[in-house]
Amino acid sequence: MNTPSSKVHDVAIVGYGPVGQMLALLLGRAGHDVIALERWPKPYHLPRAAHFDHEIARIFQAAGVGQQVNAVVDPVPDHYEWRNPAGQALVRIDWSGNGISGWPMANFFNQPQVEDVLTAAVENLSTVAIRRGCEVAGLQPTGDHVLLTTKGQDGAGQVRARYVIGADGANSLVRSHMTTSVTDLGFFYDWLIVDTRPHDQAEWSPKNWQLCDPKRPTTIVSGGPGRRRWEFLRLPHESVDELSTEQMAWRLLEPWGRTPDNTTIERHVVYTFQARWVDRWREERLLLAGDSAHLMPPFAGQGMCSGVRDALNLAWKLDLVLHGLADPALLDTYTSERSEHVRHAIGMSMALGEVICVLDPDEAAARDARMIAAGADPRHALPPTPPPLLGDGILQRKADGTRASDVGHLTPQYELTHQGRTALLDDFTGGGFTLLTDGAAQLGALDTADRDFLTTIGVTVVALYEDSSPRDGYLDAPDGYLSHMRENRQVAALVRPDFYLFGTANDAPGLRELVAQLRGQLQQPAAPSDRTTAPDALRAVSEQ
Repeated sequence: MNTPSSKVHDVAIVGYGPVGQMLALLLGRAGHDVIALERWPKPYHLPRAAHFDHEIARIFQAAGVGQQVNAVVDPVPDHYEWRNPAGQALVRIDWSGNGISGWPMANFFNQPQVEDVLTAAVENLSTVAIRRGCEVAGLQPTGDHVLLTTKGQDGAGQVRARYVIGADGANSLVRSHMTTSVTDLGFFYDWLIVDTRPHDQAEWSPKNWQLCDPKRPTTIVSGGPGRRRWEFLRLPHESVDELSTEQMAWRLLEPWGRTPDNTTIERHVVYTFQARWVDRWREERLLLAGDSAHLMPPFAGQGMCSGVRDALNLAWKLDLVLHGLADPALLDTYTSERSEHVRHAIGMSMALGEVICVLDPDEAAARDARMIAAGADPRHALPPTPPPLLGDGILQRKADGTRASDVGHLTPQYELTHQGRTALLDDFTGGGFTLLTDGAAQLGALDTADRDFLTTIGVTVVALYEDSSPRDGYLDAPDGYLSHMRENRQVAALVRPDFYLFGTANDAPGLRELVAQLRGQLQQPAAPSDRTTAPDALRAVSEQ
């Protein structure tokens, strides 16, 4: 039997899928004492999620595993296409090349392989303990920490932590100990997911596409290197039990030339696609991330992506709070920022699903005619959706207190050259807050208190130059940061650790105001804790 421990961890993570792993990796790399509790004794070895975008690849980069993950994924080389049964293109979405985050626009993967990469990285951290086969049975807030009771292979036990994060899925135990309500949009479709390993070297063109056939809408995509995934909509006359059989999976694969002679089925399972979110993701010392906080249809490929975004948003805020560098009220912005962003992803996924899941032949014919007339251009063929901006939170304000324009959007990552080395921005900064400036002249406006604050929260200053730069400067990419900043008459841009724009400044006084706003919004205590090491770039600025 486990002996009760009086040790109080900084964070206990309940659930150890990709979101829990990312949280453990980010918080552990920041030096926090983390324990991850997973009810299952061994990692799940079959596929689940299959897609992530360029932004998530950048988050892997920030967690120190970008190249390792990139080695086990299948980037999309061309486009994602929707076709009708006649083979006509209804929409063609360009997924070729890199996205604004500096990584491939879209990537398909086998989830166990990515989890292996994340787990290996976490296991190298002395700050993180992983306990598999350990189920959390109860939670009890006790003032300055939470007491978790556990059961499992080693018997009953107790774990104490200052904060508890429920990354424990749609049936979250952590969420059951919160009083928050859930918004459910009543969007339900059953799909049979069939993950396969073809034995042959068939050419798939297009490699990733959607058959919009009213007789049976079907998705055909990569399942990662050497794998293929099919998804089949359940028709009204079919039961879930009927659709769930291996016999049905083979029957539906047969028209695609897949048989037991040339293909192995790794997994077949019926999922009910849903659209819902939890209305409050934090209650005191309990927090939610990933599927415990939201569920969405997979039509936009944003389910796991949204959970990984949760992890980064929450990790940088918890980091500041745990170090005593921000007021715990900062954690309330986790809900307001991420919930609105997730609602956008859910809305987009539902809009796509309502186009795909058409079973009426006349309605499908009208849809096809409309999309073909739009030239298969997604800007015109698909329903309009708002841009994916963060909700209200840690963002620059105008004089009237409302959020400034253009803040809260994802910022790009370009290659820079510094001291003879060319690399992506985050490879130089190592993540964290980044202050991009047009040269170093405006930095002279910052006083000692400004610089001390920036140093304390780990801001890296990147002074950009267009043609050549001094030793401590960075040579910008053509059509990179400076071209955009100068077009908008900006001398500085402050980027948050999750790569979303906090705000900009148009002159030196504006830069001081920008820094003051961040300090005020973090409600930094008067005597911050022990984080005193400045990034090299900021130390250089402080010595000017």
